[in-house]
Amino acid sequence: MIYYILYEILDINVFKYITFRGFLALLTSFIIVYLVAPKIINFLTKLQNKEGGYRRKYTPDTHEAKKNTPTMGGVIILISVLITSLIWCNINNVYVITVLFTFLTFGFIGIIDDYLKIKYKTGLSSKSKFFMQVSTAIVSASILIINNFDTAVYFPVFKDLSFDLGVFFILWAVFIIVGTSNAVNLTDGLDGLAIGISSIVVATFVVLSYISGHYELANYLHLPYVKDSGELSVFLMALLGAGLGFLWFNSYPAQVFMGDAGSLSIGASIATVALITKQEFTLAIVGAIFVWETLSVILQVAYFKATGGKRLFLRAPIHHHYELKGIPETKIVIRKWIITILLAIIALALIKIR
Repeated sequence: MIYYILYEILDINVFKYITFRGFLALLTSFIIVYLVAPKIINFLTKLQNKEGGYRRKYTPDTHEAKKNTPTMGGVIILISVLITSLIWCNINNVYVITVLFTFLTFGFIGIIDDYLKIKYKTGLSSKSKFFMQVSTAIVSASILIINNFDTAVYFPVFKDLSFDLGVFFILWAVFIIVGTSNAVNLTDGLDGLAIGISSIVVATFVVLSYISGHYELANYLHLPYVKDSGELSVFLMALLGAGLGFLWFNSYPAQVFMGDAGSLSIGASIATVALITKQEFTLAIVGAIFVWETLSVILQVAYFKATGGKRLFLRAPIHHHYELKGIPETKIVIRKWIITILLAIIALALIKIR
């Protein structure tokens, strides 16, 4: 923990600043990914080729060429963020502990699922996977409640509108964390799509978490002040650096896919930060692409059952529908990045409308 050595022991004042450590965390995380990714990709490639490759279900036939591209690349992100957080974060901070726990546990669930898919062509059963996710979310929410966390939900635009959930906060947390992690997972179907959108969302929450932990800024902007939550921006900068580093290898044509190990952990950690900073509805705005991708699957299944086998979309999630309509993969990805950037601007602009 360099943070403790440089600030607590050596008393180098500059390291007390969240912004300074945040930038160092981003650079550290990016460098770690850049250095370790080639070796891990090589290992995963050998592992996957040994098992005959793997192609995700319900993907267009054009994805057959991707079956030998290694998955489980999310371990690169997990390693980078963990090391960087241990170096630059104040790990005595209960919010950092909670988010790291959620991030790593969901990542572990993803690793198990990815490995089983590579080895046996089928991952964890839906029930087992859901049970593990819900259990983790319950523990994360319980950690917050035990530490006297404010269980109220705050609504955007209305500065005085809130509702205290009490013990039902656990159910709300489960819904947000499990829902977001699976939404990111469903979005992870094209080269650079999920990690690019996730990085934009993470960057947005770097700003929001810093404001929520800053008493003067939070009060000026009429946002809920959550003492010590500003430290989460250092974690998020580490996650952002890892995301940008991973995008270096995941951009079209991808050298590696992050798999459930990456998508579940990223989605769950973003959701946990949103819960802590009281910005759950802001997450729905800036992460609207995740919401739409999930809704497209729900609508497809519902329509299929209601009509006795007809399809609402050519393929779901919706990005595959666009593929089958003839839109190039890179164009779909970049357009969704652009939409998310615009949504991030809207989300941040809403801060002032209270």
